[in-house]
Amino acid sequence: MQLPVLNEAPAAKSGCSASSCGTTENQMDALPDSIREKVQNHPCYSEDAHHYFARMHVAVAPACNIQCHYCNRKYDCANESRPGVVSELLTPDQAVKKTMAVAATIPQMTVLGIAGPGDPLANPERTFETFRRLSEEAPDIKLCVSTNGLALPDAVEELSKHNIDHVTITINCVDPEIGAKIYPWIYWNNRRIKGKKGAKILIDQQQKGLEMLIAKGILVKVNSVMIPGVNDQHLAEVSRVVKSKGAFLHNVMPLIAEAEHGTFYGVMGQRGPTHDELQDLQDACSGDMNMMRHCRQCRADAVGLLGEDRGDEFTLDKIEEMEIDYQAAMEKRKVIHQAIQAEMDSKRLEKAEKSTQFKAEPKLATRPVLMAVATSGQGVINVHFGHAKEFLIYEASPDGVRFISHRKADQYCGGDSTCGDGESVLQRTVRTLEGCEAVLCSKVGYEPWELLENAGIMPNGEHAMEPIEEAVMAVYKEMAAAGKLDAKPEAMRASA
Repeated sequence: MQLPVLNEAPAAKSGCSASSCGTTENQMDALPDSIREKVQNHPCYSEDAHHYFARMHVAVAPACNIQCHYCNRKYDCANESRPGVVSELLTPDQAVKKTMAVAATIPQMTVLGIAGPGDPLANPERTFETFRRLSEEAPDIKLCVSTNGLALPDAVEELSKHNIDHVTITINCVDPEIGAKIYPWIYWNNRRIKGKKGAKILIDQQQKGLEMLIAKGILVKVNSVMIPGVNDQHLAEVSRVVKSKGAFLHNVMPLIAEAEHGTFYGVMGQRGPTHDELQDLQDACSGDMNMMRHCRQCRADAVGLLGEDRGDEFTLDKIEEMEIDYQAAMEKRKVIHQAIQAEMDSKRLEKAEKSTQFKAEPKLATRPVLMAVATSGQGVINVHFGHAKEFLIYEASPDGVRFISHRKADQYCGGDSTCGDGESVLQRTVRTLEGCEAVLCSKVGYEPWELLENAGIMPNGEHAMEPIEEAVMAVYKEMAAAGKLDAKPEAMRASA
């Protein structure tokens, strides 16, 4: 069949072009050398880097100076993957030893972050002792800190003394009225301050700290939790404000509020956003602001690539048995990092050439399509459908391919054949892919194939080990050639 073409393609779902969503390799070329050096191997600051480079968090900061309605810190819940959860609280000595063990064992680990389980800057002695030791003993590791920002202005000078180029501030609002609905209290100047007054102090401190970090040349990522009915209509204003003050990246994350977590929002039945609501808000916040769409909302003791957690390999008892020659490990790490960077540079050039060719082609007169991809990294399709613990979601359109989000496939049923409500793990996974019209994986079995087709999702195992974006566009063109993009997806599901 001849593919339909036209001069002007139909608009995508929302106002975000492929080049303006996230810090991609194409955007890397436009960055100053000093900034590109800081982000090109940072899995949180670069969308492409997260396919190759790993990170870890050390849990040295137990205390927190604010209370959030979406937070409930637990120290012994290894099956949960959300901020504030850890299995072991570490001393600075233990954190340094663990970091050295991970860096020697996982040489592609480039980033060490302190993100809790409380607030790192509410635990300044433990946090800065850890940073001081690591900047001396492991100078090749990037150091990061994540904070609610209340104590940030007083810590900026100390942060700038260490090898810390990246700071994340969680900013959920710039309006105290909204803040009072998110934060029941803050602890400030030895007093607990509630309601709008406390929220205003927090907001002022966050904005002051952001401006001070930018003045020091430190890259700032802003995290915002999307809470439907509370701040969802307000976060575009948050994005505008932090962008105007120099923030490098904005990460709008969905609220996690399952009742079993014991948070206020969870107990009160506050829902999280749908996939469509989150995508629409991220697109609305984008404009010329870099958006992070690959965040996994990691535990405060996460280890490995984004989307995986190898923390069980590095418990305190196992670390005690390890003999680590970090000087030798540094040489190995250097070689591996150079090899990864060379591969990424080569792929970036190849992408640029193919992008030029794609732009010269007539545009398809077709609508955008969401596709799910099973991958374990390296930017290729390399995971069996049945083994996938998460799926990356891409949008294919006449304008190209862009990364949208990730969706977890491992559920609280813990891998049993059925979940508590009688729904099978497979059924639940298929439901997780709602809105997608194809799923690309290395292989897929007969049973999931049938369930996927019945749900209006086309399974595809024909592009194993191929680059993700090329495979997604190839499948998109195949769908167009077969006339599958003429009807709306709802009509396709109805006829399936």
